[in-house]
Amino acid sequence: MSLQFHQAVSDMDVWSASSADISFVITFASPSGPGFHGCHGFLASWRPLYSRTGAVEVIGSPFNTFQDAAGACNTMLGALLEESAEKITA
Repeated sequence: MSLQFHQAVSDMDVWSASSADISFVITFASPSGPGFHGCHGFLASWRPLYSRTGAVEVIGSPFNTFQDAAGACNTMLGALLEESAEKITA
């Protein structure tokens, strides 16, 4: 199942999606200008939905395009679900 991102904060470059109790967020950052500051690109992160733990950066961030960031989030979701399934069957 593919994650369906939606703009989480109006007037800001923040998108979120969740699946299988895992939350994903993509933000856009640039070294200068309004919004988030940092390396230019789309930063993707994830964390368990009902946890007080901090977010984990998706490997490869920042990405050049939103589509690349969303694709990496979907890949990460697949890896997390596979890991969870392995723990259940072990």
